[in-house]
Amino acid sequence: MSEPLHNHMDTEETRALIEDFNRSFDAIRGEVRKIIVGQDEVVEHLLLTLLVGGHCLITGMPGTAKTLLVRTLAQALGLTFKRIQFTPDLMPTDVTGTDIIEEDITTGRRTWTFVPGPIFANVLLADEINRTPPKTQAALLEAMQEFSVTVRGHHHKIDRPFFVLATQNPIELEGTYPLPEAQLDRFLFNVVLDYLSAEDELEVVNRNTTRMDLPEIKACTTPEQILKFQWLVRQVPVAESVNRFAVDLVRGTRPNDPNAPEVVRRYIQYGASVRATMFITLAAKARALGAGRYHVTREDVAALALPVLRHRVLTNYFAESDKVEVDDVLKQLIDHVQGGQRQARAS
Repeated sequence: MSEPLHNHMDTEETRALIEDFNRSFDAIRGEVRKIIVGQDEVVEHLLLTLLVGGHCLITGMPGTAKTLLVRTLAQALGLTFKRIQFTPDLMPTDVTGTDIIEEDITTGRRTWTFVPGPIFANVLLADEINRTPPKTQAALLEAMQEFSVTVRGHHHKIDRPFFVLATQNPIELEGTYPLPEAQLDRFLFNVVLDYLSAEDELEVVNRNTTRMDLPEIKACTTPEQILKFQWLVRQVPVAESVNRFAVDLVRGTRPNDPNAPEVVRRYIQYGASVRATMFITLAAKARALGAGRYHVTREDVAALALPVLRHRVLTNYFAESDKVEVDDVLKQLIDHVQGGQRQARAS
């Protein structure tokens, strides 16, 4: 499965897989809309996260249905779902699992037995991840990167697909432990779950004050199908010019880069690493395939730059003093790079 997609697009197996992909994800969107009102962009970003095989950080105010959204999506995908409420007293073994001593009542022999923790699921909701100390946060690090956990020196594999969808609250800073940069970098997206429009909020009120039970969500895929879809996404070809656009965007976040715009030099302390470039390209492939296209455009890359970069770029004192948000800097950067490439093509 290493040949480019366009080399065997006409094969019956590939055509069937693409049709299955489009049919399944249209059905997933329909199932999610049974319960979740609005937030279409957030749902799309979560689906892209699953297609790429990454993890997603969801930032939103209390009461914006973060937990309900993740649970509903897991049900629609046909995946096992577990939730961990992160608290200050949560221990690493509460996440990964632990070894216990069991005694055979017939022989009296004692043996160590591993009891898996809630991390052994397809979709793990890490609720309020910044409420727990760094030691427990770090328990997720190995699982997110290596798809395994280590307990008492023994490695335990986590079955794929495996996704960590973590929520954090942008307010109530007291009693929180900000995620370290190394762990933030493991997340593909940082998605902001904003307030609904007035019409959508009215629809939520009407839905949830007139009935007791939520609609039943049907599973539209299987874990095996999702792994095939993840392979399919990686076969989507990307032109060198589009790859160059992604590279220029990420390099433009680094204040010491010669091509960085003035707004980055003034307000950014640290830029994004090469991992951001890879994630933008992968997510752009998934976005293109989800739109029924078999090639990636600059618009795909530009549309995903904010959620991929906003948690990888660190602003400095001047940004705080001038009340400049990281999204504002990144939007100006995107416009700057797009304008530069248009001028280059015109000349």
